[in-house]
Amino acid sequence: MSQSGNFTSGFFVGALLGGLVGGVAGVLAANRISRTDADEAANFNQLSDDIRQNLADMSNDERMEIARRGLEDKISELNAAIEEVRQQLGSTNGHMTDYETSTMDS
Repeated sequence: MSQSGNFTSGFFVGALLGGLVGGVAGVLAANRISRTDADEAANFNQLSDDIRQNLADMSNDERMEIARRGLEDKISELNAAIEEVRQQLGSTNGHMTDYETSTMDS
């Protein structure tokens, strides 16, 4: 019986100490993360202000050209991804799909 009492009291003391150490570690980690997030937000706001200033300095034609190039890049990325998936799907069956044969004929 005495070992059972020692185990129970040791268990509770360990749980309390572990909770205390874990709580302190959590507070320290949260504080560090909070400071890092605040620094990142300040850097992002500065970058955002710089981008806004650069956009304000550009003419409408320059902004439209940049937007057009960005869209063309995204479209080419999407086309490449679609082609890659089409090739993967076509090779899994070992033969060409109806779509692939119709595009090769034209």
